[in-house]
Amino acid sequence: MTAPTARTAPTATSRRAHPAAPRPASAGGPTLLRAVAAEWTRLTSLRSSWWAAALTVVVSAVLTYLSAQASSVDPGFDPLGSLSSGLLLAQVPPLVLGVLVGTGEYSTGTFRTTFVAEPRRWPVLVGQTAATAAFALLTAVVAVAAAVLALLPSARSRDLALDLGGDGTPQVLVGMTLLLAGMALLGLAIGALVRRPVPAVTAAVLVVLVLPVALVLAADLSGDPLAAPAGVSSAQAAVNTVVTFLPTGAASLLTGEGAVEGAPDLGAVGGGLVLAAWVVVPLALAAVRLRARDVV
Repeated sequence: MTAPTARTAPTATSRRAHPAAPRPASAGGPTLLRAVAAEWTRLTSLRSSWWAAALTVVVSAVLTYLSAQASSVDPGFDPLGSLSSGLLLAQVPPLVLGVLVGTGEYSTGTFRTTFVAEPRRWPVLVGQTAATAAFALLTAVVAVAAAVLALLPSARSRDLALDLGGDGTPQVLVGMTLLLAGMALLGLAIGALVRRPVPAVTAAVLVVLVLPVALVLAADLSGDPLAAPAGVSSAQAAVNTVVTFLPTGAASLLTGEGAVEGAPDLGAVGGGLVLAAWVVVPLALAAVRLRARDVV
């Protein structure tokens, strides 16, 4: 009968014999690129995103077609004059989509899981901004192309050719594209700041659609409707100046409509800067709130 052999403790040499495999760099923590990819996947996996994109394209095409058809009976008909006629309503779906992206994490409660995975928080907002900008830009390009195609029936009925390369048309095309993409980012900025879908949508619609009309109506009511027109009144000039610095005024400047009477003519570049400011300021405030306050 042999004595049992004693179990020897592992030596340092034996422990070093099988070192742990090095951790690949790709297995590290969350990165900005991963945050963008995650938000892009989240955005494109929602049916509401595709519905908003489809609605933007359809509204742009239908309203442009109807406007061109109605104007085609005029003697001096220019089909390109109706190119931006669908923007007023076509900008609403991207605006609402941006709000839904900005408030989605908070309305569903998934922000808790998201911010546990990414404690720094700000890369999530950057990822949402990048993904929304890319998706909105693609949608805007298709919507503007649809508006151009919608002009063809009326142009052909008058044997007119569409000259997309002259008379300021390239500026209009680029301005329309930037405006639609900018509206999605504006909605995202307001949604990320407010964090509640209904108040955020209400605020976005008020700023973009209601406030300019209310200011113009107030200026008209403040004057004497029976008085003979004698230029622009000081009240009207003040209102026009305020409207110029709203998203609506930026839209007019971007699409080549020019400044209204009594307001500064900022040009297309100035209109783009105004729209960019409306996006950057609430996004910056949302980032500060995200870092400085509890997520509730």
